[in-house]
Amino acid sequence: MEKREINPWTWQDDRNYVQAVEVKNVQSTLYCAGQAAVHPDGRSSDADMKTQLLLAISNLETVIRESGYELKNIVRLNVYTTSNDEFLPHFDILKEWIANNRIRQALTLFHVTNLFETLKVELEATAVK
Repeated sequence: MEKREINPWTWQDDRNYVQAVEVKNVQSTLYCAGQAAVHPDGRSSDADMKTQLLLAISNLETVIRESGYELKNIVRLNVYTTSNDEFLPHFDILKEWIANNRIRQALTLFHVTNLFETLKVELEATAVK
């Protein structure tokens, strides 16, 4: 597999994402459903944004690893949040997770009216190998 990052600018570097990722010679692609703060028994969390973000990250890690993929091979990450005001103070948590796992992905942040039940943030990823 070959990955090439496309960054016409540098401002996105501080936010730990790239403008585009070209992938060639892919063996397989994993499309993950949105992972949110859902407990192993299926209960949606009603915790604060930070706690929900940490659980959503953990759930995404579980799905990707259980599928036999590596976190560093995430090439697309969509973040859905019901409140930019609540999410943005915790954006550094996501940035640090991305940096620690050497992920170089295209990223889009969506502000949505609501998510399922009491959820505040959801992460949707595409990974390759």
